[in-house]
Amino acid sequence: MTSRRRARDRRGRGLRGPLVPAVVTVGAVSAVVPLARTRGERFDDLVLDAVQELEGRWAEQLRDVEFAVEDVPPVPLDPAAEAYDPGVVVDETSGGAVPLGRLLPATDEHAPRVVVYRRPLEARAGDAGDLAELVHDVVVDQVARLLHVEPEVIDPRRAED
Repeated sequence: MTSRRRARDRRGRGLRGPLVPAVVTVGAVSAVVPLARTRGERFDDLVLDAVQELEGRWAEQLRDVEFAVEDVPPVPLDPAAEAYDPGVVVDETSGGAVPLGRLLPATDEHAPRVVVYRRPLEARAGDAGDLAELVHDVVVDQVARLLHVEPEVIDPRRAED
């Protein structure tokens, strides 16, 4: 009698499909399953939460601003040049070597854009609460740079800390 491998673990590569469905429907009610969301999707939600919180006070000023998430920051091509332009928020604990976010001013081709870098922020966060705070701080810093004000003006809670 020969042993037969299970079809779902073919060639020892593990499961062939998702462990958790993205949406579960019971009767007429459908619900999104949180386990089915990727880290990137959860990070995008944190950025959207931070932006929505700021739009309560700054909706008019942020009307044309685009917010984006990139996994990692670009590497400067010229090592002799200054590492990053003034629109980049860097991690001060690493000597300014790791960018966490960037402000791209408006040009003829696009509106002003705030970019948040996912992987460096995830690496610095101890847990989900820390990550949410870091994302919020980077978004606040970039909006403050865009509007030429101090971060405490954008988010008065920062002045309390």
